Order: sequence, then C-alpha cells, then structure tokens
Amino acid sequence: MTPLDPHLGAASNPTPDPVELAHLAIRWVRWVARHRQPANPIGDGSGRHAGHHQPADVWFLAGTFGGSVHRRCVVPAGRPLFFPALYWSEVGRTTEPAEALEGATAHAQLDGVAIALREVGSAQSFPVSGFFNNVVTVWPWPRPVSCWGLWALVPPPAPGQHELSFGGSDGGRFWVEAQYQIDVR
Repeated sequence: MTPLDPHLGAASNPTPDPVELAHLAIRWVRWVARHRQPANPIGDGSGRHAGHHQPADVWFLAGTFGGSVHRRCVVPAGRPLFFPALYWSEVGRTTEPAEALEGATAHAQLDGVAIALREVGSAQSFPVSGFFNNVVTVWPWPRPVSCWGLWALVPPPAPGQHELSFGGSDGGRFWVEAQYQIDVR
C-alpha cells in the first residue's frame, strides 16, 4: 500500500508504484470472485453489498457490467479507496498479460475533484478461486486470469459524506458509470 500520513490522510507518495497497483488490481479481481450471485459488487444495484469481504487495509469499489448505477455505502475511516473506472479480464490465459483496450477512456472524481487514473494490467495471469458461478471465473477451483484497466487509488477520505463518480468507455459501444454516496465513519 502507499504509505499514508495518519495526520493528514494524504498519500505521502502521490504517484503509486505500478507494481503495487498491479498487486491491488489482482486483489480486487479475487475480491469480486469471492462473492456469490446475485450479491456480487459489480451487479449490486444499491451498494448494500459493498462491505462484503472487504480487506482490512483498503476499500474496494466496483463499476457495472455496462450502464450506470447509483450506490450508497459506509466506508471505515482511514481506508484508501481502490477501484477500476474501466476494467476487463480474460480467463484461461496462462502466461500472457491482458491486452490494453485501444481507444478506452475513463474518468473519476471525488467531491467534484478529478482523480488521477493509472493504466494497470497484470504482467501475467494469476490464479483466481471463487464461489461457483462467480462473475470472474464461474468455477470454484483456481483458474488463470489476466486483467487490464484504468484504476484509481485514493487516499483515505476525511470522515463525513462524499460523492464519488467514475466510469469509462471501451471506445465503442460499451460504457460504465458508477456514482457512490459514501459515508466515511
């Protein structure tokens, strides 16, 4: 994780390490695979499942399978936020990294302030196990997965209410947009 100044809640390193971001992206994919249908974070229409299976050191958020969604959730104070504004994965690749989507665009903002997005992909496939019929691999046993996306790592927001929005397009007809009302406590 990016070192955080506990007094300011700001990242002491404004440019996260690419290897660190790739590791977080892998953890995010595995987090999604841990959810049963229909309570997966990507298909969650309200945010009520946002707290399921969250790690202790970061708070993961998700976009959609396409289209837009408005969600509400409570985030513990002191947790950085990590999410893809646009993401895709491939199951079954054994050694090759996921290819970048040419023409893809994305955006993110917290309380009206733009958030820097970083292009992150797995350097090679990684094993993902999840519940049967999970939205990443479908199968409960380990499957090789590779991923690519435009990701954000946001320092822990101050306690209180926040508006987060993010989304993107593959440059064609596919687009995603997620709007979160976040209550940091």
